[in-house]
Amino acid sequence: MTDLTALTLAAALDGMEKKQFSSAEITDAFLGAIDKANPHLNAYVAVTADAARKQAKASDARRAKGQVGPLEGAPLGIKDLFCTEGVRTTAASNILGEFAPTYESTVTTNLWRDGALMLGKLNMDEFAMGSSNETSRFGAVTSPWRRGNSDARLTPGGSSGGSAAAVSADLCLGATATDTGGSIRQPAAFTGTVGVKPTYGRCSRWGIVAFASSLDQAGPIAKTVEDS
Repeated sequence: MTDLTALTLAAALDGMEKKQFSSAEITDAFLGAIDKANPHLNAYVAVTADAARKQAKASDARRAKGQVGPLEGAPLGIKDLFCTEGVRTTAASNILGEFAPTYESTVTTNLWRDGALMLGKLNMDEFAMGSSNETSRFGAVTSPWRRGNSDARLTPGGSSGGSAAAVSADLCLGATATDTGGSIRQPAAFTGTVGVKPTYGRCSRWGIVAFASSLDQAGPIAKTVEDS
């Protein structure tokens, strides 16, 4: 079987539907990959392993009962700009300290409603202001890509650098991101992934830490056009 972490979102959903593997199995595969790669890439600023395994188990139970959402069992990464209930959300800034929201953003609420699960929170430029992911309180993100035979570290772009690096390095099936002036499109271009900035207002901004409310827009970064 193909390495589970190398699958596209569409292929992973198809594989779970055909009972080739479970959400618990693909979730464990991603958590193992994160353990190995994240110390080198710094894409994740928090890994919610226990919660992810619990969500995956619940997803497998729903699937067994025929209760299958559009994203049932899919392990995703969530940019640290999206409020996630009980999980530290800092917009990669020391200003927010160890803030753990008591509520969920609309975007993530909809993802969990549709059956997806969260592997962890992804690195970014502080308050989404940046294009190289070097302004994060957690340090810069390193792209999984290299130029020719050089081992020089490359930027994955920003502000959604953690999202782009995680998707490109097969550390999640897809990731949430935000774009104010290029923060989805630029990192997607830098990492060979597919990012979409939806029409303004298409996705609710409720529960997303604001940078410029008149321009901010939530969108996906994934491996393919179909996945996005």
